[in-house]
Amino acid sequence: MKNLLLSLFLLGLGWNVFAQDRPISGRVTGDDTQPIPGASVSVKGTTRGAVTNAEGRFTLSVPENAILVVSSVGYLTREFPVGNQNSLELVIPSSSAELSEVVVVGYGTQKKSQLTGAISSVSSKEIAELPITNARQALQGRAAGVDVVQSGSRPGAGVTVRIRGRRSINASNDPLYVVDGIPLAGGIDDLNPNDIQSMEVLKDASATAIYGSRGANGVVIVSTRRGTTGKTIVSYDGYYGISQVLGKIDVMNGAEFAEYKRESRRTSGRYNDSDPAADSKIFEAVELDGIANNRTTDYQSYIFRTGQIQSHQLGVQGGSEKTQFAISGNFFQDKGIIKTQDFTRYSFRINLDHQITKRIKVGTSTFAVYSVANGNDTFYPGGGNGFNPLGLTLRENPLGKPYDENGNLIFLPTSDGLQSNPAAEVVPGSNIAETKTIRIFNSLYGEWNIIDGLKYRLNFGPDFTNRRFGRFWGTYTSDRRGGDPRGLTDYSQGFNYTLENILTYQKQFREVHDLNITALHSIQRDNYETARINVNGIPASTQEFYSLGQASTIAGVGTGLTQWTLLSFMGRVNYSYNDKYLITLTGRYDGSSRFGRNNKFGFFPSLAVGWNMSNEAFLKGVSWLDQLKLRGSWGSIGNTAIDPYQTQNLLSRTVYAWNTIGAYGYRPNVLGNPNLRWETTTTANVGLDYSFFRGRIAGSLEVYQADTKDLLLADQLPFTSGYGSVLRNVGKTRNQGLEITLSTINIDAANGFRWSTDLQFTKNKEQIRELFNGKVDDVGNARFIGQPITAIYDFKKIGIWQTSESEEAKRYGQNPGEVKLLDISGKDGVPDGKIDATYDRMIIGSQIPKFTAGMTNRFSFKGVDLSFFLYARVGSTITSGFHQTFNTLAGRYNNLDIDYWTPNNPTNEFPRPNQNQESPLYASTLRYFSGTFVKVRNINVGYNFTEGIARKLGMSSLRAYIAAQQPFIFSEYRSKYKGIDNETVNNVDENQTPSARQFIFGINAKF
Repeated sequence: MKNLLLSLFLLGLGWNVFAQDRPISGRVTGDDTQPIPGASVSVKGTTRGAVTNAEGRFTLSVPENAILVVSSVGYLTREFPVGNQNSLELVIPSSSAELSEVVVVGYGTQKKSQLTGAISSVSSKEIAELPITNARQALQGRAAGVDVVQSGSRPGAGVTVRIRGRRSINASNDPLYVVDGIPLAGGIDDLNPNDIQSMEVLKDASATAIYGSRGANGVVIVSTRRGTTGKTIVSYDGYYGISQVLGKIDVMNGAEFAEYKRESRRTSGRYNDSDPAADSKIFEAVELDGIANNRTTDYQSYIFRTGQIQSHQLGVQGGSEKTQFAISGNFFQDKGIIKTQDFTRYSFRINLDHQITKRIKVGTSTFAVYSVANGNDTFYPGGGNGFNPLGLTLRENPLGKPYDENGNLIFLPTSDGLQSNPAAEVVPGSNIAETKTIRIFNSLYGEWNIIDGLKYRLNFGPDFTNRRFGRFWGTYTSDRRGGDPRGLTDYSQGFNYTLENILTYQKQFREVHDLNITALHSIQRDNYETARINVNGIPASTQEFYSLGQASTIAGVGTGLTQWTLLSFMGRVNYSYNDKYLITLTGRYDGSSRFGRNNKFGFFPSLAVGWNMSNEAFLKGVSWLDQLKLRGSWGSIGNTAIDPYQTQNLLSRTVYAWNTIGAYGYRPNVLGNPNLRWETTTTANVGLDYSFFRGRIAGSLEVYQADTKDLLLADQLPFTSGYGSVLRNVGKTRNQGLEITLSTINIDAANGFRWSTDLQFTKNKEQIRELFNGKVDDVGNARFIGQPITAIYDFKKIGIWQTSESEEAKRYGQNPGEVKLLDISGKDGVPDGKIDATYDRMIIGSQIPKFTAGMTNRFSFKGVDLSFFLYARVGSTITSGFHQTFNTLAGRYNNLDIDYWTPNNPTNEFPRPNQNQESPLYASTLRYFSGTFVKVRNINVGYNFTEGIARKLGMSSLRAYIAAQQPFIFSEYRSKYKGIDNETVNNVDENQTPSARQFIFGINAKF
């Protein structure tokens, strides 16, 4: 009986326990009402969970009083009590919404409603829309105030980033990069873009002063993906595509080159059209054969190829309440459109966070990468654009023969000894420029919540980089021309570490006073070693650069060591009253080993205030107003500006005669200046943040002025002193600008159709205010008061002298068909009949654009999504080294197929070809062009498969997409003047890899 009663009791107990579990269903959406596939839905305190399908739906059995924890990559984690509901609609904020609530700032986070600094954000969603190689590319057109330039399409190439213009003439203008809280010395080019959760750009003094001497050029904070509580999610993201040159470069074909060569001889009187033997007098046999057979050798076809690009990433993300993890591995490869250029990267990341006790937490972000870049001679003196046979290709005579009748390569297609066959440059093993990089970066932290509101954090960030560059030139290359091979190797090893102690106190008083105090002690140390050997006479080409000790001649050896240290103290106070009135005070004290004994330390303060007008009582009743906040800031930021040891007196090696014997010695080379101090930028910023109609219209407006003083410039000295110059703090510059960010939801229909637009606009005016002689122009270095740092100063071409103007041309010592210049040196603006370098040159323009803009449009309807991204850079003037090299008009080498002057073609574009010149008179005026362009950067079309199809394939969600990367460029420089790509930070170099378009197919899958 007892056993029966006990059994009934246990059965009843079991029934009660079972009865507490009940099935529920629900849907997870973002704050934009769009479903979130692959979201993790778990029951708090248990291992029970589910993953949403393609429509964001899930089913789950839950106990009584259950709390659901919902998370997804790119979204905030949120908790929802189930209560008595059987069907739930769960909304979690997206990454952009997360940033609208909490923004990553220097050494912490801050509510956006309480933010007083100028900060732009780029989310993981925006980064994922672009299949990019370099993380910095994600900033282009996505962050107002940030000018990102990518010159050419060489695989693995970096980009140039400028935040609110350039400030320094001699020092670096690159921003500081901070990854997972650690300031980097080595940049973020090795970072896998797929691992990035968000990027914040700090622009004004209030935001950047916390980084002191390194914040003058702006700060980019990179946060990588971290683990989340809930069910473990396995994801695969991959794509494969092809790359094609965006149109071959238009050089002359065989017939055009023949006529061009004839015209160059007509000009000099060496070609007579009435002479039947005229061609035989100026063309060699192979050229005559080419003319007779109407031959055009397309050398570009031997150099270009259809490239390939692919990326495959496998990630695992999840965790419990105590431990969260995110692990990813990535393989990326880009085979460029030029046969010698490719880039391969293998990367691995593991992010861990663990709660040891209620008050102690530790974590790590470990990143490792191994990459191989071919066709990149950045580390070779004079290099930087990568080994590129294109220059040789475009100059080669199209009438020549690259191969004989048996298919053997002819090294010299014509008798011109300075032009070898471009096809020889891309023979495997003949020309090698290979860079191998291994980098391991860690961000380790420990947090101790001492008491409620008071927290201590220790950050330690070791960063190790090992790089080997190898260069080999074979016998049959343009460099060796049948001589013995030569090669070099360059090894570099860098170790940088940052150690930070951070104390924060956060407290709310009487529900209206919010106080946040941050104190920091930091030390950063960098150690960089180099070693190089350069040899001639490698005995066997198969040795390449791996056995340089067997070479007949050691051309050079060298080693080097560079070290620097930065010691810092920082304090910041954030105060908010009733979320309406805001104030931020920041001060940082930096000491740098780069400066002399008299000025090692500098202090950098900032003050910012904010007013949340929308929280005032008189605006509370405005239904269409979500947010309206006015901000203002002022502060000074430093720039270390100089390389290590520049404040010291330096020696250099020299040779002299000891009686009749040569000897080596050392002589003074650089005059040190122990009084050098920091370049300092003082910035004033006014900003307005707004949001209307429940987020249908939102954005910000920024107006700023940044004044930089104490620029480090070389001040001239009399040579009788033994030195030509000394480095001093003597210059000033100014940047003024306007930034507009606008996001709109244009259509949000009930049937699910949605259209949104993001617009970024930046206008920055850059000018020099003082130089080493005060407000006096430095004409020799093309530096002018009131003009940008790099102004173009030259004669101005106004056309070509025409036949009807022959008498006037003679006044200037010129002939019809030559470049006609603007004469401005005469009295009262009347030309004086001569061209004078002192008085007739003028400022032609600058590489600085009038404005830049980016626009992204996104469309979605049910499972289909479409986005396209436009980027424009307007109003700059570029210098085209490309035209300087390939538009010589001397009739010797092939030429761009431009509109040149002849008596029968009286154009005003380009002058008449002339054999008697290496390049036209005043040829420099022919290389200035408009830098304006509009690019369609990306078009992306995707489809989210239904839950049923995804599950049949063994997945919880699946998205497939196709994308076109840079399919169109609209530019007069390209379409009219035969240029390549005028997206450049300075000059369009003749060795720049042409632009490419890519067509990509990819999938995003979760399991």
